[in-house]
Amino acid sequence: MEAYDIGYLSLIACFLLLAIPLFVSHYLKLGLINETVVSVSRMILQLAFVGFFLTVLFDLNNSAVNLLWLLVMILMASHSTINEVGLDLKKLLLPTVVSFIVGNFLILLYFNMFVVDLENLFDARYLIPIFGMFLGNSLRGNIISVSNFYDTIRRNENRYLYSLSLGAKRHEAILPYARKSIKLALKPSIASMSTTGIVALPGMMTGQIIAGSSPILAVKYQMAIMVGIYVSTVMTVAIGIFMTIRSSFDDYGILKKDVFKSTNT
Repeated sequence: MEAYDIGYLSLIACFLLLAIPLFVSHYLKLGLINETVVSVSRMILQLAFVGFFLTVLFDLNNSAVNLLWLLVMILMASHSTINEVGLDLKKLLLPTVVSFIVGNFLILLYFNMFVVDLENLFDARYLIPIFGMFLGNSLRGNIISVSNFYDTIRRNENRYLYSLSLGAKRHEAILPYARKSIKLALKPSIASMSTTGIVALPGMMTGQIIAGSSPILAVKYQMAIMVGIYVSTVMTVAIGIFMTIRSSFDDYGILKKDVFKSTNT
């Protein structure tokens, strides 16, 4: 049994629901009308592009092209992370890219080889959607961890420098801040795993059931995906912080001021 198609008129009917949050924003003077309209418009354009583009990719199913698209996704995610936390792109782009490659792509290969057991590890229909789920969740985790890490050290600069003055090595002084930031970034993933099933049905599981898969098959895929997401997030977040340290701190353990965008303007 295939999923019911959503026609364009039905899609328009769905967008009419947005009148409710727009009315709430207007009535309560939340100031979110323009932001909502812009966000929805960007979503429509991006998803329309992705829909047509993925159709072409799936039909072509060329391993080299698929891997090239993953690289584009990684570069965009790295740029978004660095830009979101207000750090210097030139200094931190390479270590951030490496963290996403190691934390997501390697887990993806393991997942496709040993969990899904694909004959073609680079099959576009599995490679791109699964990688997108890994990358999207690790992106959010990276933004939380990197932002908290550098903001906390900058706010507590005197305490951090005091630790160095007492003889602590760079990694010893940095570790408490890194540990706290990594834990903060992983809490949403842990909470999501603990409430999945009873409290919430995830998008992938719901989509498979609507598409005609049995609930048991959908559950098995969802469990595997959530484990993969958690592992890739842990790796990306941890590597993301420690890979950027070399570019952000000098040999004496002092945080360089020019890693922040505001100091360059």
